[in-house]
Amino acid sequence: MSSLALLLPGKSAWVTEVGGSGSFRRRLLEIGLVPGTEVTRVGVVAQGDPLNFKVRGATVCLRRADADRVLTQGSVAAAAK
Repeated sequence: MSSLALLLPGKSAWVTEVGGSGSFRRRLLEIGLVPGTEVTRVGVVAQGDPLNFKVRGATVCLRRADADRVLTQGSVAAAAK
């Protein structure tokens, strides 16, 4: 498993776990980041933050720190940040 923040542009992975607590975790679940959902990293921004993802047909932007709390499986991830 790896973090959603390590997903390379153009690659897809499946959400396995959503970390965090309280309203933060609930918000991630509400935007569709639930276990079993396929997520695709979209494009690259110049500053590297926020990260853009395609989730259930919608584009979602997450700060790198927030994307680190979502664990994924099934795709190639960057070896280091």
